[in-house]
Amino acid sequence: MMDMFGDPNVWLPWTFAALMGLSILIYVVLDGFDLGVGLLMPLADDSEKDRLVASIGPFWDANETWLVLAIGILLVAFPTAHGVILTSLYLPVAIMLVGLILRGVSFEFRAKAPISQKSFWNASFFTGSLLASLAQGFMLGMHVMGLTWTGPHIVFALLSAVFLTVGYSFIGAAWLIAKTDGLLQEKAVHWAKGGLWGLVLGTPYVSPRIFDKRGGFPQLLYLAPFPVLSATLIAYLWWKLRRLPMVEDRFAWMPFAATMALFALSFGGMAYSFYPYVVPEKLTIYEAASAPESLMIILVGTLFVLPTILAYTVLRYYIFRGKATELRYSSNRFSPGRGPRCHSAALVLPGLWRSVHHLRACAVARSGGDQIQRQTRRL
Repeated sequence: MMDMFGDPNVWLPWTFAALMGLSILIYVVLDGFDLGVGLLMPLADDSEKDRLVASIGPFWDANETWLVLAIGILLVAFPTAHGVILTSLYLPVAIMLVGLILRGVSFEFRAKAPISQKSFWNASFFTGSLLASLAQGFMLGMHVMGLTWTGPHIVFALLSAVFLTVGYSFIGAAWLIAKTDGLLQEKAVHWAKGGLWGLVLGTPYVSPRIFDKRGGFPQLLYLAPFPVLSATLIAYLWWKLRRLPMVEDRFAWMPFAATMALFALSFGGMAYSFYPYVVPEKLTIYEAASAPESLMIILVGTLFVLPTILAYTVLRYYIFRGKATELRYSSNRFSPGRGPRCHSAALVLPGLWRSVHHLRACAVARSGGDQIQRQTRRL
């Protein structure tokens, strides 16, 4: 069976590298926008902060699943690389985890804290988002430079941290354009205009290997669509942002869709530059891979796990589609005569059960107050 697609020492490592890359790309896009929304918290006034949180409430914890999947694939499929990467990046990884934990704690506690303490948890939510974004950008820069801690490499990693953070704030603003309306949507358009410069930084020639793969001939010819399409998307974003918001909220999703495409192009160019290395200049995916027999067993499990995560993600975004509503925290979420608030309920119920529970509640809300009360007691 392992020989079905050729040499298993070739196609199995390549397959897991592709799956890991896909997981990282989905994480950067999905968790990128909710980190970006957290970064924009200080720019919103107190009455708008709840809507910012409501816009990401049903999604943020599910988005982080892709990070867990990517690290899990790195651990089980490329254990040698996992040891080298995490050993070299121990400090920024720890900072990232502190930031993600602080975000999660702040997200839940701000819903329960007295009004006098809410500003503290808002600031903590922003701080957690900032720490996670900067740490991820720093790790990206160090990985590009081969995980060697020299002065120039650290400077480059710090620049990468700043630009990735700005990029996250931009995609967060693009998400808010799609999920909000009125004055907050106008502010999101303004924030996006201010963050567009963070998408312009290019790093194609920071090492001789990357220069050889991108700068030679005929590579310049068949790689030309990447910079051309990227420049076109950036120009389109600038043009579209100058015209938003539009009547009847038309094309509000276009900045977010264009930003996702831009992230995908950047990631594709970076993946091309790295291949076949998983640790630049040190380990290829074929050298770092587990035994083919182990990879085959893991692949069978992945064929069940990955579709489940994809289905769960699609379900979550389908259920909570539309504009983010006013955020309310109430112990009686299903009072007679008023339907449940989708985003506020998302702050209370964890995981997939949160989505299923709330979908059922939304369905019974149309049946009248008595039935809602009976359903609530039964749940």
